Amino acid sequence: MTVRLLTPPDIRALAERLNIRPTKQLGQNFVHDAGTVRAIAASAGIAPGDNVLEIGPGLGSLTLALLETGARVSAVEIDPILAGALPETIATFAPEAAANFAVTCRDALTIADASDLAVPESFASAEPPASPFTPTALVANLPYNVAVPILLTLLAALPSLTTVVIMVQAEVADRIAAEPGSRIYGVPSVKTQFYGTARRTRTIGRTVFWPVPNVDSAIVRIDRHTVPLIPDEHAPGITTDEPARDITADEPAPGITTGSGPVPIFATADGFLKPHSKAHKAAEKEYNSSQPAPAPAPAPALARPPAREEIFRVIDAAFAQRRKTLRAALASWAGSPATAEAILTRAEIDPKTRGEQLRITDFIAIARAKNELDASAAPEDGTM
Repeated sequence: MTVRLLTPPDIRALAERLNIRPTKQLGQNFVHDAGTVRAIAASAGIAPGDNVLEIGPGLGSLTLALLETGARVSAVEIDPILAGALPETIATFAPEAAANFAVTCRDALTIADASDLAVPESFASAEPPASPFTPTALVANLPYNVAVPILLTLLAALPSLTTVVIMVQAEVADRIAAEPGSRIYGVPSVKTQFYGTARRTRTIGRTVFWPVPNVDSAIVRIDRHTVPLIPDEHAPGITTDEPARDITADEPAPGITTGSGPVPIFATADGFLKPHSKAHKAAEKEYNSSQPAPAPAPAPALARPPAREEIFRVIDAAFAQRRKTLRAALASWAGSPATAEAILTRAEIDPKTRGEQLRITDFIAIARAKNELDASAAPEDGTM
């Protein structure tokens, strides 16, 4: 497949033809270096036939590098002029790949699910009619000012994404990939951990952009967890319904009532056995051993697993006052310092710990502990 990547003169010529003046408001810095866009595509391990989502394609530099791999690309561009020009750019620089590309003009923060994405012609012709484009990779040069919100929005909205490779401001990359205990470890780090494992893979210099930004950039790769940290939030919730009870399993044998309770009656060819006699006890023992085991006692009601939104509220509360202990930082979220301490104790986390020392699994444990305490405090009939 023949694809010609954009050169610096191409970038400037396109911008001039479209009367585009890059704006800081939209974070527009266009990559004009072929080696950089190819490195981004390579970092994602894109292969022919892969479904890729690109956010903020701009003039098409990275888009062309993705199409060069043989992937199908659905792009989301907020600027209507750029979005309108992209199909022509692709037809000019990668005519054989035009069917593998589609673009929609919208704000990436408004994407709710895969049905909001444009569908490339090659995908539509190969899949059942009206099938949504389900990307497995997100590859993007994200605007610096909205990089983290876009990242978290798309990870939540598109569970099909297994690989994310984004180019962002170097400082933002460090925060996304930070580990517990670091001074830059915070909300972006932990919320990204909820979805997958992040690592910074490469630093990008300023000179590969036009116009030249005031900061360095870096590439971050995120690999989604193979097994979600909590059950699928779209799946049915946990139920505690008892299995159908076998009403014959624990019914006593027919008998007569005495002061100590019912005594079973056993008959032989010679008549009834005398209660409490040796023969009666032997018959009773044989009868009891032939009966099925009693049904197990109903399990206690289970607290529902915490939802993503609940876990994220804990994270936000813990880092809103990051220098405070969790007992103090979570007081408003829990209702009081004492309740926060009880929740933390149940989660086996020291109340004197600070949020910057916890991993995502710890925050999940805190949210779960709160649900368990709420469930244990609720009336049995579920009324308040």
